[in-house]
Amino acid sequence: MKFTKNRVCTFLGLTGVFGSPVLGQNLLQSHPNIVIIEADDLGYGDLSCYGSKTIQTPGMDRLAKEGVRFTDGYCTAATSTPSRYSLITGMYPWTNEGAKILPGNAALIIDARRVTLPKIMKQAGYATGAVGKWHLGLGNGAVDWNKKVYPGAKDVGYDYSFIQAATNDRVPCIFIENGKGVGLEPQDPLYVSYQENFGGEPTGKNNPELLRMFPSVGHDGSIVNGIPRIGFQTGGKKAQWRDEDMAELFLNKAKQFMQENQNKPFFLYYGLHQPHVPRVPNERFAGKSGMGPRGDVILEADWCVSEFLKEMDKLGLTENTLVILTSDNGPVLDDGYKDNAEEMVGKHKPAGPYRGWKTTMYAGGTCIPFIVRWPAIVKPGVSETFVCQMDLLASLAALTGQTYSDKTDSQNTLPVFLGMSKEGRKELVIEGMFNYAFRQGDWVMIPPYPGVGETYQLYNLKDDPGENINLAGKNPRLLRQMMMRFEQLKRETSKVTNY
Repeated sequence: MKFTKNRVCTFLGLTGVFGSPVLGQNLLQSHPNIVIIEADDLGYGDLSCYGSKTIQTPGMDRLAKEGVRFTDGYCTAATSTPSRYSLITGMYPWTNEGAKILPGNAALIIDARRVTLPKIMKQAGYATGAVGKWHLGLGNGAVDWNKKVYPGAKDVGYDYSFIQAATNDRVPCIFIENGKGVGLEPQDPLYVSYQENFGGEPTGKNNPELLRMFPSVGHDGSIVNGIPRIGFQTGGKKAQWRDEDMAELFLNKAKQFMQENQNKPFFLYYGLHQPHVPRVPNERFAGKSGMGPRGDVILEADWCVSEFLKEMDKLGLTENTLVILTSDNGPVLDDGYKDNAEEMVGKHKPAGPYRGWKTTMYAGGTCIPFIVRWPAIVKPGVSETFVCQMDLLASLAALTGQTYSDKTDSQNTLPVFLGMSKEGRKELVIEGMFNYAFRQGDWVMIPPYPGVGETYQLYNLKDDPGENINLAGKNPRLLRQMMMRFEQLKRETSKVTNY
C-alpha cells in the first residue's frame, strides 16, 4: 500500500498519537528504509544550512531543504561514547557507569540482552547495518584482535558491520568487519596495550622525527600513518588504515549495504568519522576549505553525504527512506593535535550562536545539527521544537509498530520528528565531561562545579542562546523548582540492571 501524507494525517486525526498500534501497523505497510547519519564532533554552526557563511555544505543542506531542520535538537552528552550509548539504547548515559569516553581496548558497554534500536528494527523485519565510527567498546575487555571479536555489533542488533575498532586517534588502527579484523595475517598478529609500549616500537613522544602531525596534548603513543595515537600497538602492519582513504571506504561500505538490501526494508547506522581528530582529509579535499584540516574534513564529510544520497536516488529509494542527519556532540578545535584549527578558524563559529564546546554543559556542547528527511511523508520546513536523539528508539519503535519490555528513558516524539507536532521534550539531563546540567522548557540550570562556577547558573535559551546572562539571582523560585526536579530525576531514573 502506498503511504501518503494525507493518509498519515488521517491516522493522526483518528488516533491522536503515533504510539497507537493501529497507526504503527499502517505506517509499517509503507516499509520505509531508515538511515541515521551521525557525524563526529560536527557543530551546530558547521553547516551552511545552520548559518555558516565560511563553510558550504551542499550535501547536508540538501537534506535540510527536503526535510525538517530542527533548531533545538540535542544529544544527551557532550562527549562521544555517552551520547552514542543513549542513541542506541534509549537510556541516559549516567544510568550506566561504563558509558564514559572509552579507551580503544574497552569492553562492549551495552549488555547484549538489552533492547537497542537495531534490535527493534530487526524485530520489525529490517536488515540492519552499522558502518563507520563505533566507540562503544568491543569484546569482553581482554580482546585477542586476531580472532573473532565477541561480543560486538552483531550482539546489539546489527546483521552487518564495518566499523573502526576504536576511534581515529586510538589504537588499534584497524577496521572490524562482522567481528573480524580486516587484513590481519596470522604471520603478523596484532597486539594492543594501553599500559606500556612494545619493545622496539617508535612513539610520538620519543620519535618526533617520524611524525607528519604533532600532538598538542596526549596522543603521543604508537605511530600509524605518520600520526601518533593514544595507546600502543605492534604487528598487524598490513591491516593498518590510511587515514586519507577512510571516508571513501566507509562511504562505499554504506552504499554497498544499501545496494544489497534495496529490495527489502533496511536500517543503516552510518557513522561519519569527521571532523574528529586526527583530521586527515583525502588529497582531493586538502586545503580546499581555507580553514585548515578541520574545515577540509567537514567538506569531505559533506561530500560523503552527497554521494550517499545520489546513490539512494540512483537506486530509486529516496522517496520512501527516512534519513536522519545529526552529530554525536558539539564541536572542538584543539582536541589533541597541532593542526591549526584554532589559528585558522577565522570568523567561523562552529557552535553557531551557542556558548560552549565538546565536553561542556553549555548548549554548544549538546545542541547539534538534527535533520529529518522522508519525502513520502515529511513536509520540508524548520522546527523550533525541543527534540533529543535518545528519543529515536521509542519513536522508531512506534513507527514500525514494535514494543519492548525493557524500561528506557526514550520518549515517543515521532509526530515531532515527522514535522507534524510541536509537542517535543519537556526536560532533559545534559551530561558534560564530568558534570551535568538540566534543561526544562526554555530554561537550563547548571549546578556549581570546579572550573565552571561556584554558584548555580540559570539561563533562558530562547532569549539568551549564548548563555551570557545568569538569571539565577532573579528567579530563585524557578531555580529551586528545577533543583528539586533535577534531584528527583536522578533518584527515579532507572539504572541499568544486570540480567
